[in-house]
Amino acid sequence: MPTHNTYIYILIMALVTYLVRVLPLTLIRKEIKNITVKSFLYYVPYVTLAIMTFPAILSATSSIISAAIAFVIAIVLAWIGKSLFQVAMLSCASVFIVELVITFLQTH
Repeated sequence: MPTHNTYIYILIMALVTYLVRVLPLTLIRKEIKNITVKSFLYYVPYVTLAIMTFPAILSATSSIISAAIAFVIAIVLAWIGKSLFQVAMLSCASVFIVELVITFLQTH
């Protein structure tokens, strides 16, 4: 049975993380003037965050229905300019209410 050296994994992970952060600084010395590239780099953090959180949104509750309803409510509230606190609280409240209704319907 092969043995796994955790320190090698940590070293490789640290090296890759370091290279991802240092290579752009060393390879790109002048200001980026291309509007398309600037726009792409501007939206990368938002897209990355969305890709990481969307699956968690749908699997965080016991029902995909309550998750989808809370997701739609969160999008609408964010779109109309509500604060992050309001969006989070109303989304959580909607999950709670929808799951109460689902539980009630399943027991009766």
